[in-house]
Amino acid sequence: MHKDQLPQHVAIIMDGNGRWAQARGMSRTQGHLEGVKRVEEIIKTARDTGIKFLTIYAFSTENWNRPQDEVSMIMRTFIMVLGQKAKELAESGVRIHFIGRRPGVPTEVLAAMDQASNLKITNPRMVLNVAFNYGARAEIVDAVKLIAQDVAQGKLQADEVNEEIISSRLYTKHQPDPDLLIRTSGEERISNFLLWQLSYAEFYFTEKCWPEFTEEEFAKALTAYAQRDRRWGKVKISNV
Repeated sequence: MHKDQLPQHVAIIMDGNGRWAQARGMSRTQGHLEGVKRVEEIIKTARDTGIKFLTIYAFSTENWNRPQDEVSMIMRTFIMVLGQKAKELAESGVRIHFIGRRPGVPTEVLAAMDQASNLKITNPRMVLNVAFNYGARAEIVDAVKLIAQDVAQGKLQADEVNEEIISSRLYTKHQPDPDLLIRTSGEERISNFLLWQLSYAEFYFTEKCWPEFTEEEFAKALTAYAQRDRRWGKVKISNV
């Protein structure tokens, strides 16, 4: 695939770990652990393919409502994976950036996140956005609050607020919007993920659960994207 056909920014909703495990008589914990393997594989594949930005939906603001033992397991796994893989990713040119609200996140998790995001990158190749304690509506609320503060302090006039101003207050500021959204497990909704940023993204849904979403499946999504005709709301004029 020619580099001009590649999406610059890919966003992924990694869905179906628990269902995949239960369908095989395994625990949900085993499903999450298998899902971690796919995360590592897809990050490396995206980097090597030439994707510049990859955003993964790791833990939503709604996920706190899951059973406490499952939430605790996810937190422990998250800390473990960051401790084991963050340095390796940094050395391979992947900068980790966390998006989401920090209040409410356990202190030990925040410490692991800060350590991972502060690692030195000598040869940057890709930015990995990890959406953790993330909700798109919450993100927009936070952006509106920042803009309101600037208006109240006289740093910004209300009539100066435009799309660029709003984008610059989002968690993904200074990054291009996603070109492609991938969701696994057969669900066809975006579940409060990047509501503003996905305005013109192409969507790719697959029946595969996340633990089944291999490098080959990722390639299928990129191929499907390359075949799309992106018009950005315009009408394509034929020369015939």
